[in-house]
Amino acid sequence: MKFLVSGSAGLVGSQVVKDLADQNHAVYSCYHDSKSDAGIPTRLDLLDPNNIKKVIDNTTPDAIIHLAAMTSVDLCESQKDLATKINANATETLAREAAKKHVFFVYVSTDYVFDGKKGMKKEDDIPNPLGEYGKSKLAGEIALNNLASSWCIARTSTPFGVHKIKKSFPLWVKENLESKKEIPVLTDQFTSPTYVPNLSKMLIEIATRQITGIIHVAGATRISRFQLAEIIADKLNLDKTLLKPTKLDEMNWKAPRPKDSSLDVSLASEILNEKPQTIQKSLELFLSQL
Repeated sequence: MKFLVSGSAGLVGSQVVKDLADQNHAVYSCYHDSKSDAGIPTRLDLLDPNNIKKVIDNTTPDAIIHLAAMTSVDLCESQKDLATKINANATETLAREAAKKHVFFVYVSTDYVFDGKKGMKKEDDIPNPLGEYGKSKLAGEIALNNLASSWCIARTSTPFGVHKIKKSFPLWVKENLESKKEIPVLTDQFTSPTYVPNLSKMLIEIATRQITGIIHVAGATRISRFQLAEIIADKLNLDKTLLKPTKLDEMNWKAPRPKDSSLDVSLASEILNEKPQTIQKSLELFLSQL
């Protein structure tokens, strides 16, 4: 198949284009600043609707996996207009152009579309985002809902993996503990941490099988940041006393965060061949990859 992947140099995108290339698919790796190591580098400007249209016209993909987004939660809070343009408006333009050409569209969304008052959210639970990041991503979801075409909204939660620039939470914990540094870790924020190679395979399966609707593709374990950090310390025989229990309301963040944005992945576990992994399995693979 022919794939167009936006955000191809990011934490998840770089894995997706590598996996697609390994499976001998043709991949247009869309980038804005830095190119991906795999696929056919294709410049895409999400702020320019004409450029979006031109890229889809020129590449004629069978499927689009749309990963590019403004993901800094605090930056979205302070630059609301830009977040809306990138996360909502560009998604709508991409999806509309895809619909015109009967291209299957996978939109990667987030657990932050929920308010976090109660976790283990199912696909049909009503979103209620707290901050501008979640609001802008939800606006992208709503834009898809208004299109009569083939699409999937794939929501995920705290992806982690190995990347040449982006440092995910487990690596931050590992490096700080190895340097004997005390670090504040949240005891009251729960998510479903998702190992990037697992997520990549789930997204590719959704795109190749053209699974439609909303599906939660995240890790299979609901866990607090603190519990996760403890497991990492245990696995690497590092000093757990350096983990300083911290509460969400002690953080000087600009944007509000959901307390429990864990996702129920039973639908993905049931219908996908690539199953959501437990945190134990994911961390073992991640640490051996390091």
